[in-house]
Amino acid sequence: MSNIGRQSVNTSNVLSVIMGGGQGKRLFPLTKERAKPAVPLAGKYRLVDIPISNCINSDLRRVYLLTQFNSASLHRHISQSYKFDHFSGGFVEMLAAEQTFSDTSWYQGTADAVRKNMIHFRNHDWDHLLILSGDQLYRMNFRDILTQHRETGADITISTIPVGRREASSLGIMQINAERRITRFVEKPADRAVLDSLRLDPGWYEKLAIQGKGELFLASMGIYIFNRDVIFKLLDNTLPDFGKDIIPNAISNYRVFSFVFQGYWEDIGTIRAFFEANLDVTNELPRFNFFDMSAPIFSRPRFLPGSKINGARIDHAVISDGCILNQSVITHSIVGLRSLVGPGTVLNRAILLGCDYYESYQSIVA
Repeated sequence: MSNIGRQSVNTSNVLSVIMGGGQGKRLFPLTKERAKPAVPLAGKYRLVDIPISNCINSDLRRVYLLTQFNSASLHRHISQSYKFDHFSGGFVEMLAAEQTFSDTSWYQGTADAVRKNMIHFRNHDWDHLLILSGDQLYRMNFRDILTQHRETGADITISTIPVGRREASSLGIMQINAERRITRFVEKPADRAVLDSLRLDPGWYEKLAIQGKGELFLASMGIYIFNRDVIFKLLDNTLPDFGKDIIPNAISNYRVFSFVFQGYWEDIGTIRAFFEANLDVTNELPRFNFFDMSAPIFSRPRFLPGSKINGARIDHAVISDGCILNQSVITHSIVGLRSLVGPGTVLNRAILLGCDYYESYQSIVA
């Protein structure tokens, strides 16, 4: 797709919705006092900064964030980070689960969360609803998927990524035809025969611009675009989840297409994924490049001093703002905001999440 095509996409008719996730049990204890999207990332960011930054870089300035668990930290981060001027009409707003006269239950799933907030979405003028996850690490220009959605005349477009057999069994796998229209969807296929039947035809790799070789499957990234009339019809029921309920039922009745994404993508849903994705940032050539200023990752401006290094030896590390590092050894590690590292400390493959405040002199001598 040409750059001209991307620039011609009308982004003013798109409303973006980021799913804040549930209790985040697989990320516990990181989610003990905060929602998943508020979990720190790469020293100075939060997970939610990724989808919001992707929206801003794609010129999508109307963003809602749906959450219900431990939302105080997330709310504080959003309110102090994303402020648009009065004339642009842009916003990043949180919608926490709330009791109403008609419904006193919490969100039962992704689709249920969107359904319960339709009263807020109806107040805006939009043709397409973009659904995103709040705990994934990737960089995407959403204009590309919007362009394909428009050109194919799709009712629904699902962003997919090629994965190997090992990853396929834990993701939703799509089967497509020559037009990229999705003909079948299986959530977390465990049966080997079923998985074999979902394998992507290697003859399509070149047509889909897939760089990899060997056995590949198309996995859902949890990124959806719905036409306005379609999403209202699909949510006119009590089905709770997009991946398990809404999407499989929609394939036979609507034009559902796959957008094949080629870049780096990681679901930060477990402690292992969180640890590996963070430490990868310390590599000389990380898979996700925070230094790419063509599509920067935005976050809260904290106005902290530059970090001070007092004789520390540092190799392949990320040092955040406002740190004081004394005579220590730090290798392949991330040092979070306001961290004080004392003499004799050795950090190797470690992640310091940082601190909310500096310790006062009075508390030190007490």
